[in-house]
Amino acid sequence: MPLRLVPISFADACAFVTEHHRHHQAPAGHKFSIGVSDDHGILRGVAIVGRPVSRVLAAEGDVLEVTRSATDGTANANSMLYGAARRATFALGYRRLITYTQDGETGASLRAAGFRVIAQRRARAGWSVPSRPRANRGTDGIARTLWEA
Repeated sequence: MPLRLVPISFADACAFVTEHHRHHQAPAGHKFSIGVSDDHGILRGVAIVGRPVSRVLAAEGDVLEVTRSATDGTANANSMLYGAARRATFALGYRRLITYTQDGETGASLRAAGFRVIAQRRARAGWSVPSRPRANRGTDGIARTLWEA
C-alpha cells in the first residue's frame, strides 16, 4: 500500500494516539506533528515531536524528542514517520533527535530510520516525589532504551 506524509494538527495527532497507542496517553504539547496516510487518504499513523522530557536534555536547547509515535499497524508507517521526524528536526536547525522504547520493543522502525541506541535506562519505581506528586500512568517499573538520530 503506498503511503505518503501528511500535515496534521496537534489535536488530530493526539486523538490518533489516544485511539491507537498501546501504553501511553497523548503528550501535553509539541513542536510539530507528522501524519502518514494511505492512497485513499486514511490516516495510518502519527509522530509527535516535542521538547525532551528530560530536563537535562531540554536545557541544552537544541534537542527534540519523538514523544509519541502510533500507527494502526500499517507496514512501514512507523519507519516513515521516524525518518520524516529526523529530517524535519535537522532542517529546523536542531542538533539531536531522541526517543525511547520500552523493554521488549525491538526498535526495528528506529533502526530503519537511521536511529542508534545510545543508552539503556533502568526501570524506575515511578516519577512521583514528595515535592512533585505524580500519578502512575502504567509505565513505571519498565526499563527503557534511549535512541538518537
